[in-house]
Amino acid sequence: MGFIAVNFLGHDDQKQVKADSANKATKVVVKKKAVEKVSKEDKDMNDLKHFKYTDASEKKAYPDLLQHPKAWIDVDIASQRVYIKDDKTNLYTMYSSTGKDDTTPRGTYYVQHERGDFFYTEPLKMGAYYWVSFLNHGEYLFHTTPTDVTGKYDEQIAKTLGHEPSSHGCIHLSTPDCKWIYDNVPENMKVVIHGKYQAQA
Repeated sequence: MGFIAVNFLGHDDQKQVKADSANKATKVVVKKKAVEKVSKEDKDMNDLKHFKYTDASEKKAYPDLLQHPKAWIDVDIASQRVYIKDDKTNLYTMYSSTGKDDTTPRGTYYVQHERGDFFYTEPLKMGAYYWVSFLNHGEYLFHTTPTDVTGKYDEQIAKTLGHEPSSHGCIHLSTPDCKWIYDNVPENMKVVIHGKYQAQA
């Protein structure tokens, strides 16, 4: 008797049930994709929330540049991120801080031979570790978040990494990230700087 109940649905009603089922399945798939996209963004923001200037930006190993001889550095001012890339493949993402008042130059540059383990600039009362020049032979650098004359990090500026610009035009990175660049990035590696930072409302 239970099987007969299915036949009580007219032809049009059966078509409607099938259509409704298809629509529900479509909605579920769309909703699932949206959740996946948000989850990826949430993960990045959650990682940044717990990130400190003493941390590497990612929990995975830094790339072996011997395996990526054509790697290059992508500096995105809009997102305050530095990407180590091989062609279009992202190998590693670093939280960064670029120039306040739009002072980081945009364009294509190449890592220069000047680099050092520490500097201090008296006029700015500011120093940093692991600096690597990419423009004007010591004027524009990758370096750690700033320090005072004794080498002690400025904790307030350090908190801007990955969030907002805070430099005088150089590119601030965490200590481990910057040391990796200092130790591993070769002279003449391409550096592309682009984008515009928009302050969050």
